[in-house]
Amino acid sequence: MPAIATPESSQFVDRRQPISPGSIPGRERRQFANSHDHLSSDAAELARAIDQYKLQHRRRFINFEEMLSIFKSLGYSKS
Repeated sequence: MPAIATPESSQFVDRRQPISPGSIPGRERRQFANSHDHLSSDAAELARAIDQYKLQHRRRFINFEEMLSIFKSLGYSKS
């Protein structure tokens, strides 16, 4: 018969929270680079808009529908 885990034998550690209250969490990982220096001005504007969207919506990665909404918010349209 397999052993059953008991609260005494295993303890859950929630690694999503800072180690101690008031501590600063590590840098958030991003889908794209944090530096947009190597991009054209239009591409840098798009990258900043995507980063802002992800911060506002607490998203690490975005899907195509979200990216399309970002394009449209910047004024791009299909010609």
